[in-house]
Amino acid sequence: MNLSPINLKLVIGAVYLTLISILLYFLFSFINIEDLRSFEFIRTNKDLILQYKNENFLFLTFLYFLTSVVWTLLLGFATPLLLFAGFVFGKWWGILIALFSTTCGATLLYILANLFFKDFIEKKLAPKFSKLKEFFNKNDIIYFTSFRFVGGGGTPFGIQNVLPTIFNMPVKNYIIATFLGSAPSMFITVSLGSGIENIMTKDEPLNVLNVATSPEIYLPILGFLIILIIAFIIKKLYFKQ
Repeated sequence: MNLSPINLKLVIGAVYLTLISILLYFLFSFINIEDLRSFEFIRTNKDLILQYKNENFLFLTFLYFLTSVVWTLLLGFATPLLLFAGFVFGKWWGILIALFSTTCGATLLYILANLFFKDFIEKKLAPKFSKLKEFFNKNDIIYFTSFRFVGGGGTPFGIQNVLPTIFNMPVKNYIIATFLGSAPSMFITVSLGSGIENIMTKDEPLNVLNVATSPEIYLPILGFLIILIIAFIIKKLYFKQ
């Protein structure tokens, strides 16, 4: 049976929504959200996770990489992935695996969006981001790198990943801009996750005083503030209306 392009897109869209629904079902079936808010619950399971990592480092790395790719494909937020990477793998290995995996996931999403959802995305996003077209036509790598660097001006991570669809950005340029532009802010978030793990390792309570006096925590936050300032300047210089 031959499927028309419209029917094919509907089928893929239905499969995509089904995968998201299944993921959310298992997430809320096996994870108690209240437990995730408990410091003692996180501390206890932290030891189990880190022990498993030490015994199965390569497998856990592969599992994280695969999960990150799928999560990004499903338009998931990047923050949980980055905090987990820093918490479990540390800031240096964490940023490498997080950056590579999210870049792969974003690239796959971009390719799929171009193949099957281009018309839909253009209809929804083109009117809102039409002013960026001139910038992308000049130098798509520089401007999408800057766009990533400023966090998309508040644009959700999933939308950032498919936005260049409306500008016909080459995949190679997309990969370069995504990798370079996402690196600074992702490193800040991964470092924050690593800092939280360091505080727990010292058996110190996670309170405002310890957070404010711990360099593992306040340095990433300070870096994030610097990123915001630089992002504001870049936005004023390169994304003037």
